[in-house]
Amino acid sequence: MFASGHVDSFARDNLPPEAALPEFRLEGFEYPERLNLGVELTDAMVARGFGDHTALIGNGRRRTYKELSDWTNKLAAALVENLGVKPGNRVLIRSANNPAMVACWLAATKAGAVVVNTMPMLRAGELAAIVDKAEISHALCDTRLMDEMAACAKTSKYLKTVVGFDGTSNHDAELDRLALEKPVRFAAVDTAQDDVALLGFTSGTTGNPKATMHYHRDLLIIADGYAKEVLGVTPEDVFVGSPPLAFTFGLGGLAVFPLRFGAAATLLETASPPNMIEIIEKYRATVCFTAPTAYRAMLQAMEQGADLSSLRAAVSAGETLPAPVYHDWKEKTGKPMLDGIGSTEMLHIFISNRFDDHKAACTGKPVTGYEAKIIDENGDEVPDGEVGRLAVRGPTGCRYLNDPRQGEYVSGGWNITGDSFSRDAEGYLHFAARNDDMIISAGYNIAGPEVEAALLSHAFVSECGVVAAPDEQRGAIVQAHVVLAEGVARDALTVKILQDHVKATIAPYKYPRDVVFIDALPKTATGKIQRFALRTKS
Repeated sequence: MFASGHVDSFARDNLPPEAALPEFRLEGFEYPERLNLGVELTDAMVARGFGDHTALIGNGRRRTYKELSDWTNKLAAALVENLGVKPGNRVLIRSANNPAMVACWLAATKAGAVVVNTMPMLRAGELAAIVDKAEISHALCDTRLMDEMAACAKTSKYLKTVVGFDGTSNHDAELDRLALEKPVRFAAVDTAQDDVALLGFTSGTTGNPKATMHYHRDLLIIADGYAKEVLGVTPEDVFVGSPPLAFTFGLGGLAVFPLRFGAAATLLETASPPNMIEIIEKYRATVCFTAPTAYRAMLQAMEQGADLSSLRAAVSAGETLPAPVYHDWKEKTGKPMLDGIGSTEMLHIFISNRFDDHKAACTGKPVTGYEAKIIDENGDEVPDGEVGRLAVRGPTGCRYLNDPRQGEYVSGGWNITGDSFSRDAEGYLHFAARNDDMIISAGYNIAGPEVEAALLSHAFVSECGVVAAPDEQRGAIVQAHVVLAEGVARDALTVKILQDHVKATIAPYKYPRDVVFIDALPKTATGKIQRFALRTKS
């Protein structure tokens, strides 16, 4: 490891032991020993001639790279000089997706902090679990979301400084006022490429949450790998999407990727499909990151005249992409939808389809720098065509903050992602299910997402989620929770029609023996179906 730029050594002290780490393959991803991500995405971009290019669009205005560089330098000076942030301190940011959140993240990174971005809907108790795990000393909070943050700080052993920023365009909050008088130049902390820059908390934030640790270089790797190779990002691109910046999928797709290549990011506090469609039409967005559910809404909007022709890249992740959505999108736009898979532990997408190499119901092949294999419970590779556990290694990998669960994710140098996959004879990888979403019924292994895809190919079905329901005779049966299209009757005839359709589409034994009609599926903020919530209804 290189000499750390951190005064507060907490992050480095709490890395997993060397023997518990995955193997990191860094060939092709060489960076200087001293590296500060905040500088690379702002000041360095201005030095490369992008000063007048639009960097961020949000809250009714555009900001250039020069404006973003100046803004983040002034904020960084306020963090250091007025709020006492020391290199290595953990700084929590609480906000919806807006330019101010990106500016605060970059400013804290320039100040050498280890940033923890959080979801705006978390309550005080959930925030407290994060604060305690990461021993967070400072929080930067959109003033509109201050109540829960203040409640968390009131009883916290670690969180002593909470300061508000204005997430709108008014810049009229305490942090904004502190930054007002600062110069536009700031000597960023001389961090090492392998200093921790970001703690990404996994989706479960109750109980004992897991925090993944990512270096400054890691955030450049995902841009110089996936975004460059698969997306081919150019300075002319305009990004849009729904995932929160608090999740690494959103931070990569809506901040790191555009800023690394001189492109523009549009940021929406409420990224509903209608809002995204409006942004795509208004700013002629070219790259979109969202979940399959939102793409279905976009397809319907195109039927009603929405012009989404500017989109050259539609990236789908978070949920498996059903074949009908893939086919419909390709038919309407003439362009493929790029399905991929990533994880918070790996930081971003590591297996993906390509513009010139894609298939329906297929996750594609590993991104440059990564390799994957399908293994059984003993760690041995399984034959092509057989479903097993996905193991991956490459330039990024799992580092849990002081967590014995590191040994569950990493084995023999490989990251065991918790996903069930198969590989075909041509080397393409096919998602089956999350390991805990495999349904074992009367001895048969049934992948819930495969049943979902079959149901979604019927016009009656708007959305669905498939889970295992306990059954005395079979151990478990396939249970489908279905949101019906408007006007379809919730009756026994509809159940039979859907069951027969599944039997005719995939192997008959996989059909849902129980069909439950519901008004809406429970989902995470990133659009993932919360199948555990469906299981509790069984």
